[in-house]
Amino acid sequence: MHEISLVQGLFHQLKELAQENGRSKITSVTMKIGPLSGVVIDSFRFGFDILSTDNDLIRGAKLIVEIPPVTYTCTECGHKKTTTGKKPEACFKCGELFLIHEGGEELILRQIEME
Repeated sequence: MHEISLVQGLFHQLKELAQENGRSKITSVTMKIGPLSGVVIDSFRFGFDILSTDNDLIRGAKLIVEIPPVTYTCTECGHKKTTTGKKPEACFKCGELFLIHEGGEELILRQIEME
């Protein structure tokens, strides 16, 4: 489960940001995690919850996850479909199987709230 190592890296980044800003507590963390990023959001949340219990800086912080939409474009007819869910099996207009995606690979720390 690589999500644990991602959370550990996030905590390191949060610690540095808190130190730079002279803060001692993080109350909220907003992450943008694309559906094509390879991150299992439930596992990321689990890792965040478990690891934050041993971290005075982050203990009790709220994790907010934003899932950006992905636009799939049909290579045959150019029809576009935007979704935050699973990749469509085929083009809704012509049935073509080969669709090209735009976006959805993000893993971005969007916002933190500190005290």
